Amino acid sequence: MFGAVFMGLKQGYAMVVGKSEMLEMFGKWNFSKTAIMINGAITIISALLILLPKTFVWGNFLMGAGILMIMCLHLLDKDLKGFAIELPFLLLNLVIIYLQHPLAKTN
Repeated sequence: MFGAVFMGLKQGYAMVVGKSEMLEMFGKWNFSKTAIMINGAITIISALLILLPKTFVWGNFLMGAGILMIMCLHLLDKDLKGFAIELPFLLLNLVIIYLQHPLAKTN
């Protein structure tokens, strides 16, 4: 769980501050700098939501939706390598949902 949170915070921060790698990747899909910053803010929010048991699933859902969007954009470009790079991160979110929050009360 903490790995996904760390990656979400790291990638979200890179989008918010406009790191060149992020601007280059999203720029080829005609995302404006503002759109990249908003996407980064949503990524950071989703990472923080994962930390709380009550918002755990919503955080994973938002994170997974962002990853799925990037995967679809790679497929539109016929970029199978980019798609394959994102696939483990989507699967990580699904596995985390299955394992549930470590502090959640189970019946």
